[in-house]
Amino acid sequence: MNYIEKLEMQKCQRMADNIDKIFPLHPKIKKAFGEVPRKLFVPAGLKHHAYKLDALPIASNQWISSPLTVAKMTQFLEPFSADSVLEIGCGSGYQAAILSKLIRRVFSVERIERLVIEARLRFRELGITNIHIRYADGMLGWKEFAPYDRILFSAAIEHIPSHFFEQLSHNGIIVAPIKKSNRQVITRFYKNGRKEELEECYFINSKRGVE
Repeated sequence: MNYIEKLEMQKCQRMADNIDKIFPLHPKIKKAFGEVPRKLFVPAGLKHHAYKLDALPIASNQWISSPLTVAKMTQFLEPFSADSVLEIGCGSGYQAAILSKLIRRVFSVERIERLVIEARLRFRELGITNIHIRYADGMLGWKEFAPYDRILFSAAIEHIPSHFFEQLSHNGIIVAPIKKSNRQVITRFYKNGRKEELEECYFINSKRGVE
């Protein structure tokens, strides 16, 4: 690792420390945030903001979520006993990259072709080989590789369509920001029908069928 790469990793670690001060992280999740350079996932003109805890605009009028929000979604997903995860809305690929450090197989669906192409290039640059990304309507899920131990929605939705529970494993978990009138609530759903409202959030990015 050269000097510039070491400096980048130091910035990653400081960001992980800042997240941990606000929202205590499991050590494995904190380690994952210290290993994925967020700078690679933001536009060139915003790279000096990459390690701040802010959401940032990316291509195609979309946004990369705040690292704090990504950390909360990751921890609420309870990833450690999971072998596979399906992400709805790949965006920049940052959330998928974090999950790739924690779960053996990551499947991500994105409806904007440009974002799919750019995310694949980032994964290749980082040497990440366990993320499978598909250019398609995420609201259909990805039936071919189901069932998934975990499903994560990276943008807010009004309700979880029933076919996602059909693509969920027996002891599986879905985490999604659910829209409720003028607010959004990160909610955890279980295969058996139980659900938990965890905390309010705000997801900026919008997608057809997912906002």
